[in-house]
Amino acid sequence: MSEEVRLEERVGKEGNRREDSSEVVSVGEWLVTSLIMAIPIVNIVMVFVWAFGGGAKKSKANFFQAAIIMMIISIILSILLFSSLMSFFSEFSQGY
Repeated sequence: MSEEVRLEERVGKEGNRREDSSEVVSVGEWLVTSLIMAIPIVNIVMVFVWAFGGGAKKSKANFFQAAIIMMIISIILSILLFSSLMSFFSEFSQGY
């Protein structure tokens, strides 16, 4: 019975099979993803394609959405740290 329900969920109104975006991402797909992420500039574009493009599996899209959030947090923290260090060193160097 549950097999029939799963099959019905994957079949569209016209009877065409649509890709189940909740499928598990295989090890091979992750290896290809890692290789693509090693290519400069292409990796930045692909992060956004996989996160928001709609063609990626749900787990892969969630992973790259989380990666974008972590990148934004890292950039903000880096700017704050850099500016505070520059402020500290400029105050320290003015005393001499």
